[in-house]
Amino acid sequence: MGDTASAASSKTSSTELSTLPVALDLRICPSCGDRASCPQAAGDNLRCVECGHRWPFRRLPLFALTGPSAAGKSTVGPKLAQQLAGEAVVLEQDVLWTGALRDDEPGHPAFRAAWLRMAAMLHQNGRPVVLCGTVAPQELEPLPERVFFSDVHYLALVADGETLGRRLRARPAWREWDEPRIAEMLEFNRWLRGQVECIDTTEAAVDDVVAAVARWVRAGIGETPESGPGTS
Repeated sequence: MGDTASAASSKTSSTELSTLPVALDLRICPSCGDRASCPQAAGDNLRCVECGHRWPFRRLPLFALTGPSAAGKSTVGPKLAQQLAGEAVVLEQDVLWTGALRDDEPGHPAFRAAWLRMAAMLHQNGRPVVLCGTVAPQELEPLPERVFFSDVHYLALVADGETLGRRLRARPAWREWDEPRIAEMLEFNRWLRGQVECIDTTEAAVDDVVAAVARWVRAGIGETPESGPGTS
């Protein structure tokens, strides 16, 4: 009797496992195994262009906390992770800035696409991702992997030019912040102000900025009624 029950249990487990997707990579069809170069989604379902199979997935919003270097992303990130523990996963995008992902193409599409695939896989665990790092909407929105997200919310930490320049010049020499590179970053800082929602960190206290970013994230995932971070 025990052997029969054990065999039945084993058979059930085997059957259940066979219904699971073959990979966490959402580009791979769980039916035929094809890997899509341009994934297709309709609502909360993905569709294989090769065999037509459809399967459900978690299509959550992605939160891009962007801004120029020295605006405060690296300072805010760890505190934000503590404040949003259990609600969202906060990640630093520079950890993947290595090897083959250091492409020379404008916008670094290989690097951006790798992060979108990583975030989409993490979303299948039920929590949205907050990705901290310098990025512009034009670098994410055209990518095929953008289809994995219900929305991408952008929030930039910025500062006045004088303060930002001073912060960059004070950085260690190994970071190689020469004047041409600083000028480029200051221009990006000015450009961002007209592109996405911003929080000015020039004189803001770190804890206030963290609280504002947390409100922005919670509003985006529908946990609070606020429509924005409340600081600009």
